[in-house]
Amino acid sequence: MTHALIVIDVQNDFCPGGALAVSGGDEIVAPINSLMDEFDAVILTQDWHPAGHSSFASSHPGKNPFDMTQMPYGPQVLWPDHCVKGTQGAAFHADLRTDADLILRKGFRSSIDSYSAFFENDQKTPTGLKGYLEARGIEKLTMVGLATDFCVHFSAVDAAKLGFDVTVRQDACRAIDLDGSLDAAIQAMRDAGVTMA
Repeated sequence: MTHALIVIDVQNDFCPGGALAVSGGDEIVAPINSLMDEFDAVILTQDWHPAGHSSFASSHPGKNPFDMTQMPYGPQVLWPDHCVKGTQGAAFHADLRTDADLILRKGFRSSIDSYSAFFENDQKTPTGLKGYLEARGIEKLTMVGLATDFCVHFSAVDAAKLGFDVTVRQDACRAIDLDGSLDAAIQAMRDAGVTMA
């Protein structure tokens, strides 16, 4: 069974000092780098938003970062402006190995956010990752990266629903943990059949 490492959004804006910093986000870079050679394929995902993205609080007058709003596809957390394509914030952490088989950019449609590496937040619009993995004969996935309770969580649940054998390495992830979102995400991943390692 071909086994891929999926490295989720290890970008400057999600690391200390970034626009949407995850506590300890930089601590996972070295462990992820050391894992890469153990896998048949390595895929990096990259949050890649246009300026003025609909998930940015700044696009909604009177709203603040981390407020909730309703989008046509359902509830959406509003974020600080982050990972605007082509900016230093959107770049991978300088120490992360980028000698990957595939770099998948997500969140580039201005009207819809994309946590998962497989589907945008409408849960319908595919990113193309499923087709790539199937074409490579990859059935087993290990996921690491940022953040455990958002992009890792949604990617892992979607992968499990699509029939992949999924493990999340918690030692190589870090969480935002908004109002208990980490515990809820871990439970949702377990419920979906994801192995939490």
